[in-house]
Amino acid sequence: DNENEDETNTAAATGGVLALKDNKETKSATTSSGGGGILVKSNKKTKIPTPTWHAPWKLTTVLSSHLGWVRSVAFDPTNDMFATGGADRVIKIWDLAKASVGASDALKITLTGHVSPVRGLAFSDKHPYLFSAGEDKQVKCWDLETNQVIRHYHGHLSGVFCLALHPTLDILVTGGRDAVARVWDMRSKQQIHCLTGHDHTVGALLTKSTDPQIITGSHDTTVKLWDLAAGKCQSTLTHHKKSIRAMVQPSFENTFMSGAADCLKKWQGKDGRFLKSFTGHKSVINAMAVNDDGVVVSGGDDGSLNFWDYKTGYCFQQTSTVAQPGSLADAENGIFASQFDLTGTRLITCEADKTVKIWKQEDDASELTHPIDMVAWRKKCLTEAKQRY
Repeated sequence: DNENEDETNTAAATGGVLALKDNKETKSATTSSGGGGILVKSNKKTKIPTPTWHAPWKLTTVLSSHLGWVRSVAFDPTNDMFATGGADRVIKIWDLAKASVGASDALKITLTGHVSPVRGLAFSDKHPYLFSAGEDKQVKCWDLETNQVIRHYHGHLSGVFCLALHPTLDILVTGGRDAVARVWDMRSKQQIHCLTGHDHTVGALLTKSTDPQIITGSHDTTVKLWDLAAGKCQSTLTHHKKSIRAMVQPSFENTFMSGAADCLKKWQGKDGRFLKSFTGHKSVINAMAVNDDGVVVSGGDDGSLNFWDYKTGYCFQQTSTVAQPGSLADAENGIFASQFDLTGTRLITCEADKTVKIWKQEDDASELTHPIDMVAWRKKCLTEAKQRY
């Protein structure tokens, strides 16, 4: 009996159909509705994973300095400061400690140079550099000691929507509306590879130190895993039905997540095997972030924020941001970028009401005040176990 149970679980995990062994089993099987007589085992043995408890998050500070939508955010490796880029074409660098308490001198410097919205930012771990990418096709390298642009990376044929640095090599990867991801040598400004294969805008990028070293998510609804040495695509994941605008990977395990308007999906990092769907955030997902505690946040185009437990996919908080006074209530409620600071205790969201918002966990919350809703979670797990995909 246990063997059958294990087989059923593996079949369910791989999305395969299990041929039941004998008639004893068939009695407990139910025919899925309209499934053409496919036998699906009854849900007596569905394992309900227990979610880790996380404290709910609340808004603490609102920074309004940008004059347009805020489209990107990045943290400095020392965690002392962070940068935001916006549709007002400037990059602003903030002092994290001062910004967290809403001090008036939190803004350190404003960098001008782009002529279109700034869509991607990344600080280098090894050099005092900040990289930025914009809808003006430009990718710039700023020296933070002189606050000057010291390098340009020319080659994109249209707006650049995302940017990532390789964790170990001096390599920069950018993706954009020309449907390719371009790999640049940081120092020589040469293009090493042009990763072609997507049919639409590349909206999200991840880089890792192990193969596949580059993962791209695109508006053509696919995720591609790339072999960096060869500059070729290893595999394409076609599970999503909607454009992928956000991807994220945690530091504690070799998996990654992609977010689209249909759902968030979690994948094995090594081979891109599908692991789990996180359903319930009914919105266009523009932004995702994950911290070391296993909290994933997804931010929607309508200002909705969902907080999930990374391991199980339990949504422990659903909230929405509030547009700052004087904004258009619906039109300017939107989240474009989000990132946790390096400690994972502060969350920064960049929004359509031209503000940067800082969120933190509620200090006095406990498992008694905000319990895990196991009844609803169990019901959701059982419902999803009946579905084939």
